[in-house]
Amino acid sequence: MVEWKISDGLTDYDAAVAAMEDRVNAIAAGQADELIWLLEHPPLYTAGTSADTSDLKDPHRFPVYATKRGGQYTYHGPGQRVVYTMLNVRERGHDVRCFVQDLENWVIATLGEFGLTGHIRPGRVGVWIDRPDKARLPDGQLAEDKIAAIGIRMRRWISFHGISINVEPDLSHFEGIVPCGITEYGVTSLVDLGIPVTLDNVDVALKRSFDSVMHRRSS
Repeated sequence: MVEWKISDGLTDYDAAVAAMEDRVNAIAAGQADELIWLLEHPPLYTAGTSADTSDLKDPHRFPVYATKRGGQYTYHGPGQRVVYTMLNVRERGHDVRCFVQDLENWVIATLGEFGLTGHIRPGRVGVWIDRPDKARLPDGQLAEDKIAAIGIRMRRWISFHGISINVEPDLSHFEGIVPCGITEYGVTSLVDLGIPVTLDNVDVALKRSFDSVMHRRSS
């Protein structure tokens, strides 16, 4: 069984990490069900294990938290749906790379509920949206914006941390970092793309698409 939990208001980052670690230990010990935790954080930046300090452009703008999840710098804040995924990866293919791809495909399926087509790009973890309304890149490629970031950590084959989907955050808050170390592309949100949705709408879509993508597999 997978438990779903939705927290109202803004959840303190350190408290969230402590709660995740406790739950991961309980899942690994067979004392708790898997958990999907949906929440919002106050404005903050997190630095993953691959973060380059030169990508922190405005270190005094918001609190910065060092975290042991994979990835580089990310922003969390109001209007962004953070999806913490405490799942047994041993029972979901026993393959971390495939599990991350499953998370990306889950986001894509969720975006599809709102008529959006998300993309996975080689070498760029996360989910991307084509922006034909923007000027092409200098090499002639179509402009793209990132709509969802993914970064996980594993303990005893239980995942934690997870996904952030931009629903209606203040996109100017991303200007204090180089998001995920990528300078050539921008950041967008569902509302920025003209999709008038709420966090509640996204939660419903996440639940509806979960079983079709994040199914258990034999190890």
